[in-house]
Amino acid sequence: MAADSWSAWDAYEPYVGRWSRLVAAEFLQWLGVARGARWLDVGCGTGALTSTILASASPASVVAVDRSEGYLAYARSRVADPRARFEAADATRIPVADSRLDAVVSGLVLNFVPDQPRMVAEMRRVARPGGVVALYVWDYQERMELIRRFWDAAVALDPAAAELDEGRRFPVTRPEPLARLLAGAGLAQVETRAIEVPTVFRDFDDYWTPFLGGQGPAPGYCMSLGEERRQALRRRLEDGLPSRPDGSIVLVARAWAARGVTR
Repeated sequence: MAADSWSAWDAYEPYVGRWSRLVAAEFLQWLGVARGARWLDVGCGTGALTSTILASASPASVVAVDRSEGYLAYARSRVADPRARFEAADATRIPVADSRLDAVVSGLVLNFVPDQPRMVAEMRRVARPGGVVALYVWDYQERMELIRRFWDAAVALDPAAAELDEGRRFPVTRPEPLARLLAGAGLAQVETRAIEVPTVFRDFDDYWTPFLGGQGPAPGYCMSLGEERRQALRRRLEDGLPSRPDGSIVLVARAWAARGVTR
């Protein structure tokens, strides 16, 4: 799907980038990697996870790779820390020698990679023996509520939209398939956990406007609609979202995280 192409940081950040940063902090705390570690961030996007590693994990170095030159340019402009290096690379062909890194991580990328076993195998390959390999993905099927509510409303108006729903398209974004994927790559001590963060919107427009950015499956679908159908979707969402007296909307974003250790 063309809508699965992620490259424009200014559309990504207000959509899910701001919430990814909250998940990243709790994810790193869960990993508990020692200070002075050598890190790799696979599919770094706008640098949300990389910047959180730099701020909270006291790394010796962080190599961050992504296919999108647009994302990399934005990340380089925002992260000036000399411990970080950003490189263009595919998640299934990581330009790092075997067994070099202490921690290899990835945030919100796995489900958009066609060959997921190869991506995890590459992550394991570049981690040293005893190193940590870990990732997280949104829980599209249940509690990534800002997207879940969008698709529930969209499908109610247009049943054909179900084919585009990430909850249906990405069965890997659940704890059991994530655990199988990491174990299948030869990782030991595999664990999974849920990470939930609040997503607070000032008002309905703060929720709705990011869907007009056109990047990602839900915004892509939204902008593919004619104006009349898009306004019908807007009205259905506005009527169904839980609004506080001050107009703010409080939802929950849940990610599933998985980690393992190289043998």
